[in-house]
Amino acid sequence: MIPFSVVQALSARRHAPLHQLDTQEIAVLRVDTAQPADESDRDWIGFAATLTPDTLLKALRGWWRCDPASVAAGGVLPVTLSGYVVAVLTGLERWEKNTEGRHAFPEARLAGHVTDLVTPRTSITSSLDSDRRLAELLLGTRLASHSGGAIAYLNTRTAG
Repeated sequence: MIPFSVVQALSARRHAPLHQLDTQEIAVLRVDTAQPADESDRDWIGFAATLTPDTLLKALRGWWRCDPASVAAGGVLPVTLSGYVVAVLTGLERWEKNTEGRHAFPEARLAGHVTDLVTPRTSITSSLDSDRRLAELLLGTRLASHSGGAIAYLNTRTAG
């Protein structure tokens, strides 16, 4: 059961100010809560505020069906859990493709993440000014997206 005060705090959260981004479209990575991974290169898949930044980055990196050029062109990949931005990935310029037609961004950086969504408390993990600005702009905001898969695309000029 979620306390009513928590529901009220989350419902009052501001929408992501996508119009402030320098691009017309961004991709959004929609994740679930962290689950144990049966993979050699990571222990978790998904988001948990308790994961260390290195573990969280591995948990959020994946192989997705997406248009990698569009993801890269956006310059930022907000990560949402139930419609709230819980992490921000950058460093998306280079991608790889596997035999299943899925793409990964091996140089992705964790610009920041929330450590408590309700408050919200954030941790900025990148030393790059551009990453820090994006993390501060997006973390903890509401960002609704709809997709049949993990990656959704939003027009930054009409999304609200």
